[in-house]
Amino acid sequence: MIKGLLLALLIGLSVPDSGYAEQVWPIDTWTPAFDYDGTSDSVDYEPLNVAQKHWRICASYPHLKDSYWLSVNYGMVAHARRLGVHLQVLEAGGYPNLERQIAHIRACSENADALIVGAVSFDGLTPTIREIAKNIPVVAAVNDINSEGITAKTGVSWVAMGSAIGNYYSNLHPKGSKSTKVAWFPGPEGAGWVKFIEEGFRTSMERSSADVVAVKWGDTGFEAQLLLLEEVLEAHPDIEYIIGSAVTADAAVSLLRAKGLSKRVTILADYFTHGTFRAIKRGKVLAAPTDSPVMQGKLAIDQAVRALEGTLSVVHAGPAIKIVDQARLHSINLDASLAPAWFKPTFEVK
Repeated sequence: MIKGLLLALLIGLSVPDSGYAEQVWPIDTWTPAFDYDGTSDSVDYEPLNVAQKHWRICASYPHLKDSYWLSVNYGMVAHARRLGVHLQVLEAGGYPNLERQIAHIRACSENADALIVGAVSFDGLTPTIREIAKNIPVVAAVNDINSEGITAKTGVSWVAMGSAIGNYYSNLHPKGSKSTKVAWFPGPEGAGWVKFIEEGFRTSMERSSADVVAVKWGDTGFEAQLLLLEEVLEAHPDIEYIIGSAVTADAAVSLLRAKGLSKRVTILADYFTHGTFRAIKRGKVLAAPTDSPVMQGKLAIDQAVRALEGTLSVVHAGPAIKIVDQARLHSINLDASLAPAWFKPTFEVK
């Protein structure tokens, strides 16, 4: 028993190099950089094996309330340990907390060699980032952001993420087919990724028979989404589809089961987490696109170190977006998308 506990502790203290069997990572790049409307190319990216020195990197997240950002965290922690750099992680506690994130990155960047920021707002951080970028490299991670002051960007087009799930629905219910009633949960209004996912979703849904009868904006916390779902089901008891964030999907699975509506209402998520993986596997969620958040975490660390060492050549990169449903579950590289089950939020790598 004692040996088993010691082994578990040792496993918990180390992060294996999951995903490092491959010598290169398949990624997308954009030209011009920082412009998702530009030309994208697929390339093989060679990650660093070790840093030239023990760099100090500060990373700020919007939150760690769901397993999506936990997977980003895992990717950063794994690659920071692989390269031998110090990583400090801060989280703002949610998308409404712009001032808290500004305070975090101001304080953290004073003792850091580079800053990685997953922004709570597309424009709200810009004056602060311009100031910080005068002294250290700034890498934007995952959430899109105004590119003023940014040294590099790791991410995917959230317009494409919205389009991916909208196209999936539209292929099932093309224009001219029987109308279906849809409730749409874009996420927190004003967040850097939400307006883009809304744009992609709305454009792709124009090819469908959807009757979008409800739109509910809100923070991607479980309780917040649960309340919004309850409001929609009360106002529209005949709803046929719920489409929204992975947290929306998680909450919808629980609420529909409690109300006995699981077989009548179909759920689609616009990004992929542990919860959506389990729900897709069990047939509770139909599909979701993955943007490989573990890989994005690793890429952000790699870009930060390359910026410090003068070897940064790929300044805008991200994994290819892939749709996950039951038919595709076994062909997806889950190690690039999901942190291991044992991984817990980690705020410092020394």
